Amino acid sequence: MLFLYFLPKCLYILPMNTETVSHVQFDYDRKERLGMPEAVFCDGKDTEIIRSLLEKFSKKTQKSILFTRLRPEIFYAFPKEIRENVCYHELSKTAFAFPLAPHGSGKKVAVVSAGSADACVAWECAKTLEYFGITHTMFEDCGVAGLWRIQKALPEILKHDIVIAVAGLDAALVSVLGGLCRQPLLAVPTSVGYGMAKQGETALCSMLASCSSGISVFNIDNGFGAACSALRILNMFL
Repeated sequence: MLFLYFLPKCLYILPMNTETVSHVQFDYDRKERLGMPEAVFCDGKDTEIIRSLLEKFSKKTQKSILFTRLRPEIFYAFPKEIRENVCYHELSKTAFAFPLAPHGSGKKVAVVSAGSADACVAWECAKTLEYFGITHTMFEDCGVAGLWRIQKALPEILKHDIVIAVAGLDAALVSVLGGLCRQPLLAVPTSVGYGMAKQGETALCSMLASCSSGISVFNIDNGFGAACSALRILNMFL
């Protein structure tokens, strides 16, 4: 009761435009309220729930929503008539029927990955940006073990308005970029590396302890979250 007493009064009058689909309640007001639409995280969901959602949000129904962490073995087990009505990207494990309208800010986002082992997370980020209608460029395999790779890509990276860096192992790429670019830098650690990489915990700690100031750090393998943060930033220019 005390918790309810101290809730902001505005929460009592928020419109609740929701719809229940196969035990999933969709928040259709999220885009108006937060500037970003609802998305479906597929990991852990029953396959019949995913199937019903793919049928509802498809080219056939003219409705679109973003599906993340949709594993290939689940997607390709669905009938062809379901699969052909969404755009599925196997590496990133994302799917949607239509992207949103081009973002009105006219700004661009660079997605920079340290190595090809980080590709699934980097592409989850890129496909989410595509769904949001945000112009973006992928810069892959720019890890600083071969410093010339990031030096070669840097002039083009600096032409973008936001930089998202995706890296595992020691995540040194993030500190290097943090000392070279003035744009907002969003850092995503990945669960890539041997033993002491600890499934991305070392990369996460490295990013949090970086000597480069002003870096925003996201959860391990959370390319989707970094793309959502980029959208929040760009919405300020609308």
